[in-house]
Amino acid sequence: MEKRQIKKALISVYHKDNLDTIIRKLHDEGVEFISTGGTQAFIESLNIPCQAVEDLTDYPSILGGRVKTLHPKVFGGILSRRHLAEDKEQLATYEIPEIDLVIVDLYPFQATVAAGAGEANIIEKIDIGGISLIRAAAKNYKDVVIIASQQQYEPFLSLITENGAETTLKERRWFAKEAFAVSSDYDAAIFNYFDAAEDSAFRYSENNAKVLRYGENPHQKGLYFGDFDEMFEQLQGKEVSYNNLLDIDAAVNLINDFDDITFAILKHNNACGIASRPILVDAWNAALEADPISAFGGVLITNAIVDLAAAEEINKIFFEVIIAPDYDLDALEVLSQKKNRIILILKNPNLKSRQFRSLLNGVLMQDKDIRIETEDDLKVVTEKSPSEQEIEDLLFANKIVKHTKSNAIVLAKNKQMCASGVGQTSRVDALKQAIDKAHSFDFDLQGAVMASDAFFPFPDTVTIAAEAGVTAVIQPGGSIKDQDSIDACNERGVAMVTTGYRHFKH
Repeated sequence: MEKRQIKKALISVYHKDNLDTIIRKLHDEGVEFISTGGTQAFIESLNIPCQAVEDLTDYPSILGGRVKTLHPKVFGGILSRRHLAEDKEQLATYEIPEIDLVIVDLYPFQATVAAGAGEANIIEKIDIGGISLIRAAAKNYKDVVIIASQQQYEPFLSLITENGAETTLKERRWFAKEAFAVSSDYDAAIFNYFDAAEDSAFRYSENNAKVLRYGENPHQKGLYFGDFDEMFEQLQGKEVSYNNLLDIDAAVNLINDFDDITFAILKHNNACGIASRPILVDAWNAALEADPISAFGGVLITNAIVDLAAAEEINKIFFEVIIAPDYDLDALEVLSQKKNRIILILKNPNLKSRQFRSLLNGVLMQDKDIRIETEDDLKVVTEKSPSEQEIEDLLFANKIVKHTKSNAIVLAKNKQMCASGVGQTSRVDALKQAIDKAHSFDFDLQGAVMASDAFFPFPDTVTIAAEAGVTAVIQPGGSIKDQDSIDACNERGVAMVTTGYRHFKH
């Protein structure tokens, strides 16, 4: 077990919340303290003696506090190998005390950047002494305990409460691992600040690991790294799964594009129903009409507070997850009747602006597609112009197709998705799938609009759409054969607008 007794501790922290209990416990165990500036004053305010680092090193804090602990008498005491006679001899020669515990945290670099501080202030928040102490103590974990952030205060306090000022090798190694997690996260943040938009290397760090029941399938291990509670409040239900998280991510990205009261139902990361209405229950009923079969076991999301009328209708089907900005109390009472349902409040809809995925032996990264087309972005390319209602439906459908797996087609009417063709190998197949699905649920496509996530290389797609009753089309444009599709629309009295922006989602 290689137990080590803590006899002397170096403590120098920026954040002092909940530190007093640890210090008092260590003092009761006979531990002596070395510290700097504010931390020293904090320890002494507890009526506990504390040696100043300056008294140990015979050097004052210099350069405006930039150099305090960077001294052989500090780092020698941390890095000395207790089992080596020559190390012990050198400690005696230079009068260096062994330091068995280091409690240190880092200047708040990430918080300073996030607050929009000026560069001079940001640079001063790059910790030197702290990061050096963390690395030294973690490297010498066989003899030294390192507490590198407030997150380790609680487990360390539990340890010394149970065992006194004594640690095992296994415990010290765990704290060392946590310390290197702190330092690597910190360094990644600093690099990304300096790298800015250069993208010279991929450095990403995320904490708060959550072990999931399994991955995409039961035979796969699954983990989530991130702060789920920052974005959501889970009111009830089972633990969120890997596949739940994929659908929740798709749902939040989709609903973020809508300002009108909107309800969406997602299955396998695609909307199987979505509608916008002045009244929420009407939006729900219209969304469900698009595909009540696929809605079974789906993920539901809305951008409006769920009221009783909506909840009573929603409660009639089986679903996995519901997400909303809030719920009326009587609505929540209805939705909570089935305890396994995951009920989430979306607290913070702000998502990261970059996305990445593992690929081959590396990583793909890109800016997130946050573009939302407006009426001003539409270029009428046909003889016929779309009506105001058609323009509203075109923009509505275009938002949906942006979040639908390519190749994709969306058919919509009166701000209701009639059907979509998802993930097909040809755009014609996507359209045929959408038409067949719409007809299977008795949708009248006469006067419907069509959105495509990419251009039409041939006129066959618009021809088939016109025959099905589609009267207006929105697409990016950009094919060398655009005119063929435009001509096909003109021949059949169909309006077409282009946006100039493709929205592939593979």
